[in-house]
Amino acid sequence: MTLRRPSRRLIPILLVTAAAMTFARPACAQWAVFDSSNFAQNLLTAERTLTQIDNQIKALQNQATMLSNQAKNLTSFSFPELQQLTATLQKIQTLLTQAQGVSFNASSIDAEFTRLFPGQTGTASTTSAQVAAAQTRMTATLAAFRQTMATQSQIAENVSADAATLATLSTRSQSSQGALQVAQATNQLLALSAKQQLQIQQMAAAQGRADATAAATRAQASIDAQAATKAFLGSGSAYTPR
Repeated sequence: MTLRRPSRRLIPILLVTAAAMTFARPACAQWAVFDSSNFAQNLLTAERTLTQIDNQIKALQNQATMLSNQAKNLTSFSFPELQQLTATLQKIQTLLTQAQGVSFNASSIDAEFTRLFPGQTGTASTTSAQVAAAQTRMTATLAAFRQTMATQSQIAENVSADAATLATLSTRSQSSQGALQVAQATNQLLALSAKQQLQIQQMAAAQGRADATAAATRAQASIDAQAATKAFLGSGSAYTPR
């Protein structure tokens, strides 16, 4: 069997068909193909990125909270009551420095005590001198008790002011926010307590001075009475008429 050659009419048709088939292949290749593995990998990457951003936001929030707490810890309290506490203590100290008779000056107390309470003296003194000395001692004793009462009165006046100060400091302590405010509020309460302790010591000093002055006055009066009795009795021998 022999093949016949295509006619001249079929040649153009065959060429067009071949060309069409040639250009049809790239056109089919341009269709989009969905890659599920690549899509899942992209979703996982996006999720990890969002997680990192969320962690960074949380870290910044924690840092902001930490800085805010540090700012609170560095916030301080004022202490305007300190001047009032110092002033009240100064008033009591002024009363103590105004002591008459035997003062609270350690360097001069020996000389003042010896002047007021000489004890037994070798030289006889006149009656008028003894009376004047006794009056001086009595004046010093009364002055000591007067000063004690003045000190007590001043401390009593301070009690009401201290109560108001205590209420203010307690409220301030309860509203403390940072560590510095807590420490300062505690120190302020301790300052009030120290001031009250100093008042007690000053009161004890004034009361002790008055009691000691009164006791020394009684002792000196007893010594003077014994000396006067001895001078009145003389040698103690009975009188023998001639």
